[in-house]
Amino acid sequence: MQTPEGLTRRAFFRSATVAAAALAAHTTPAASSAPAAKGATPPAPHPLITPPDDYYDVSRGTPKPHTLAGEALRQARLTPETWRCEIVADPFTNDLVKEPASVTRPLTLADDNALDLPTLMALGDRNRVHFLKAIQCLNIAAPLGQGLWEGVPLRDLLRLVGPMRNVRRIYYWGFHNNDPKQVFQSSLSYTEAMETPPGDFPPFVAYKLNGQPIPLKRGGPVRLIVPWAHGFKSIKWLQRISVTNDFKANDTYANQNNDPESHLKTAAYIDPLPGWFSAGQPIALSGLVLAGYSGLQRVECWLHRVEPGTAPVAQDDATYQAASWTPCALEAPPSHWSLHFPAGVSTREVLGFDRKTGQPAAWPLRYSMISWSAAFQDLKPGRYEFRARAVDLNGFAQPEPRPVLKSGKNAVEVRRFEVG
Repeated sequence: MQTPEGLTRRAFFRSATVAAAALAAHTTPAASSAPAAKGATPPAPHPLITPPDDYYDVSRGTPKPHTLAGEALRQARLTPETWRCEIVADPFTNDLVKEPASVTRPLTLADDNALDLPTLMALGDRNRVHFLKAIQCLNIAAPLGQGLWEGVPLRDLLRLVGPMRNVRRIYYWGFHNNDPKQVFQSSLSYTEAMETPPGDFPPFVAYKLNGQPIPLKRGGPVRLIVPWAHGFKSIKWLQRISVTNDFKANDTYANQNNDPESHLKTAAYIDPLPGWFSAGQPIALSGLVLAGYSGLQRVECWLHRVEPGTAPVAQDDATYQAASWTPCALEAPPSHWSLHFPAGVSTREVLGFDRKTGQPAAWPLRYSMISWSAAFQDLKPGRYEFRARAVDLNGFAQPEPRPVLKSGKNAVEVRRFEVG
């Protein structure tokens, strides 16, 4: 699957350029000679921040919540004035779960004390977080977009209900109309919600995207953001949180044979490219790379000459195993972050940046994505396959260590083109 058009079609403010990769000649018998490009112009990088309208949309429901209007929107509590979120205890028990969870001060619609947006933003005035995050669906082979999210750690909301007992997991729901078959829900362990190591990335309840209120189509007025997780954990249109002693995940995705505890994969994605290049002209290729739970060490690529009509090289055959992969160039950190971040947001207050220097503690930031590029010149006429893959900080090359599709698609993409 190709990268969604919304990530490639807009030029965005850019202070850093992507350098062309120096690619040495391949030495395997099946590989082509690919001298380094010296005069190719690097492709324009992807926007660091995706405009809200340019996200690839995977909204669910009939009708989709963001299509509601007028009184229907107010009845759904999806306007800033009508939004409410209940925080309650789940009374569930069974043969294994002997004691129900409890809270001291439940927040409910019935008691007219459910959390509202002014109260949430007041919590943000005291303890807000900013986080640059790429959104990626578990079962879609390309990122959906990347934004600077602002909100309040989930643990701060859970403290509003006072002391708890017998709580092992946090369940939460978003609005998906009154049809039980369309309810969309997810969950986290108590530890994930409450005990984030200092400087790490907590799950948080977000009310701003790129410095503005979250648009309804992106899950506003309020949604949950789980930094390390695929998009199904970051529930849109958040309206109910329930603490439970049930130790099992309640995730909608778990009921569809997906891995509900899967983390974001470190993976490279290739931009769409023409099927034909003129001989003698430099060829510049590019894409995005997402730094997942295991971080990113490098992006590398393999250009392979093929005979017309042949099937793509299989990942487990001898040709693939003997491939010579060469490093690609990674986008450098911007020189002026103010060109990318909303006015008034300092990098010193964004998670993943050094609070003293305002510079990224690591690059790329974990759970974010940046551009990569590679360039070739003097390719001989013929047909070629091009692949790019990410290598994480453990030294695992994509799609390792977990290539099972239901824990997140991260297959190595291949593009074919002809020179002539």
